[in-house]
Amino acid sequence: MRTFSSAIQTILNSDNINFIYLIELQFTSTYRLTSFNADIVYDGNTYEANSGLYEFDTPKMSSVVDREAYRIVVADLADEMAAEFEVNVVGKPVEVKVALLDTDGYPLLGADDVLSVYKGTVDNPKISNDYEEKLAILECTSPMSDLDTVNSFYTSKDGMDQVSSSDTSFDEIFDNKEVSLKWGKV
Repeated sequence: MRTFSSAIQTILNSDNINFIYLIELQFTSTYRLTSFNADIVYDGNTYEANSGLYEFDTPKMSSVVDREAYRIVVADLADEMAAEFEVNVVGKPVEVKVALLDTDGYPLLGADDVLSVYKGTVDNPKISNDYEEKLAILECTSPMSDLDTVNSFYTSKDGMDQVSSSDTSFDEIFDNKEVSLKWGKV
């Protein structure tokens, strides 16, 4: 069971709970975004307030293991996300954390104060451009989404070389070797 700091426990016991998001996208470059109105330094990293964070899903509790998708939308005015999507971000890590705000409206950023609410990978990135706004839409899935994937394994010399260059089990597959098999009674 998770234990909370006394400051977090006090906020959770109150009627007024406010929180912010800290989102990390590990693409070619690492992007750190926050829903707070100012930049935040957490764990030695700066999360930018003016990062274009446009929309994000609310964390959901689930008692079953499922493939729940998580959606993040970022305004992409400088085409940074479009450039990232072109070099392929599918399978890249995404982490979403939540920090509660104290009674003065400042985030509690201690090691025991920030909660990880989502950790998964990008599954379906797309750009939406309606000439008024350009948005990068990231649909992310949990690690449980791998449970129903089918991985192809090519049984050829070149296919085996991609798995292990020192494996020689398929080296003679396509050579002209004849093998005499005897059928029936000897």
